[in-house]
Amino acid sequence: MKATGIVRRIDDLGRIVIPKEIRRTLRIREGDPLEIFTDREGEVILKKYSPIGEMMTFAKQYAESLAQVSGHVALIADRDQFIAVSGGYKNLLGKSISRQLEETLERRETILAAKGDKTFIPITEESMDDYLFEAITPIICEGDVIGAVVLIKNDSKAKMGDVEQKLIMSAAGFLGRQMEQ
Repeated sequence: MKATGIVRRIDDLGRIVIPKEIRRTLRIREGDPLEIFTDREGEVILKKYSPIGEMMTFAKQYAESLAQVSGHVALIADRDQFIAVSGGYKNLLGKSISRQLEETLERRETILAAKGDKTFIPITEESMDDYLFEAITPIICEGDVIGAVVLIKNDSKAKMGDVEQKLIMSAAGFLGRQMEQ
């Protein structure tokens, strides 16, 4: 654990303010759920809570099925990182999603784009120039965006269309409903 040197007092309602710099660095937004842990040494640990992260095994299996059916690389993300990857690009597992993808999810947009299109966005902060097509849709649970379903492909002959759009929307709808249970 890394000390920040920042000290905050607890107010009369038991609240503590997390400094803006830390919230920005960790991508903690207003309304984000935080999980609280304690240990034997008296430490209190706050961790960003990812509801879809609890379904990691299920998300992995769903990504595998989606990749197999579509022939594309299938990725499932929570609001911060990719939690399931299948069909290639295994190095993306655990990588942070890009700011552009985060903004797209907040706007609840579905994207179907080819490299060079105005709507084409990078899916990670790291440069990835080797995929040509993408299909992205948000996962919505009880009215909140909790993640995304993404398909990518680098075969120039395999453009994405209505079938891929319906696949990702169906996957996102299913995952969202599973989280509501």
